[in-house]
Amino acid sequence: MIGLDSVPPLLAFDRYRDVMPNLAQLMATGCYGPLRSTTPPITVPAWAGMLSGYDPGELGLYGFRNRTRGSYELQLVSSHDVHCPMIWDRLRDEQRACVLFVPPSFPPRPVRGDLVSCFLTPDADSVHTFPRALGDELRARFGPYQPDVDEYRTDDLGRLLPQLYAGTAQRFAIAEHLLHTRRPDLAVMVEIGPDRFHHAFWAHIDPGDPRHVAGNPYANAGREYYRFLDENLGRLIRAAGPDTAILVVSDHGVRPLLGCIHVNQWLIDRGYLVLERYPTEPTPFSRLEVDWSRTRAFGEGGYYARINVNARGREPHGIVPASEVEALCAELSSELARLPGPSGEPLAHRIVTPATCYRQTRGLPPDLMVFFDDLGYRSSGAVGGGALYSAQNDTGPDACNHDWDGIFVLSGPSIARQGPLPSIQNHDVAVTVLGLLGISAQGLAGVDRRGHA
Repeated sequence: MIGLDSVPPLLAFDRYRDVMPNLAQLMATGCYGPLRSTTPPITVPAWAGMLSGYDPGELGLYGFRNRTRGSYELQLVSSHDVHCPMIWDRLRDEQRACVLFVPPSFPPRPVRGDLVSCFLTPDADSVHTFPRALGDELRARFGPYQPDVDEYRTDDLGRLLPQLYAGTAQRFAIAEHLLHTRRPDLAVMVEIGPDRFHHAFWAHIDPGDPRHVAGNPYANAGREYYRFLDENLGRLIRAAGPDTAILVVSDHGVRPLLGCIHVNQWLIDRGYLVLERYPTEPTPFSRLEVDWSRTRAFGEGGYYARINVNARGREPHGIVPASEVEALCAELSSELARLPGPSGEPLAHRIVTPATCYRQTRGLPPDLMVFFDDLGYRSSGAVGGGALYSAQNDTGPDACNHDWDGIFVLSGPSIARQGPLPSIQNHDVAVTVLGLLGISAQGLAGVDRRGHA
């Protein structure tokens, strides 16, 4: 299984078919279609959900960072936060796996086989493999591990592009080496490069992006990088051998980023969030001086807005009685649904509660999940200057936002040539892979999860 992080749905594939012949061949000989991501469509919960069969609520993963009890702040997710079995944990005793770069897998945890941790690995000197000796083997052959680029939200695209190519090349080379030397029953690889590429270059390569400038210096960068990805994909297919089923998936899609909406400024303007002192410059939520004795709700930024009620008995300084939380959420939802765009234009916000989109919840989920203009706008948690809207992402230059649909392509000797399939769900992947391995997928959260292979 080859995961390409943040790849747009195949509806746009015809534009690149000529530079991706290996992917085109898989589509021609198997089945394919759009792959619906998780709620939220964010790398960590999406990959963890796809490769376990559980939704983000069951996993307790709501983004790159999670809330912890007794705190108003978010903490970065690690492999220790995953408490549900992954597909490689379900292998039979005689089966072996190679688990490569799958988020969240740092720090590395034992598997029946080999594991190299993901882009959350701090640096090449951190222990990033299981078994530990594997790291020495890979370093001797491929040099220091490159889990990610230094910084992908940057205007220095000339610096970034060679790093993207180098990291992608190294990770595919590691995967090819382990396929040849380990011959695992299950190999799962996630390549983070496309995500970093799109966040930096999407507006440059997508003619449908309102910021696109025809003839810009990077207008063909997409075709060149996709060609490079496909060449590496071809080498992995050949290394896997003709008797292997090949599955190519992405955890979410890509779409133009129209700007940011400052969710905490909106809460301040309506009296839900009260500050002891308004900042003189844009300030992240974690550094705001909040008057918790008068604050009823607060938010965080990112691909979506996490809005939390300052609930009594749950938050460190909560004031809203538990009996009033649901009514306050309904009030906030009603007001947010009418929030217009920067020029007063209507926006189609998607607003959900964990109870409506998850079978159960672990940890501390947001009380409200707000996808501004259905992912047209990011959420910013920063406050300062009084602005409700901004044209740029508050965490640095960004050329795209995530979208709901990625890709699903499956081909192999046991796979019927079915062509396009209707929309496939994120959790279908775990069932499909386990089925190909001859392992029952019953019991995944106690629901009917039918594969499409």
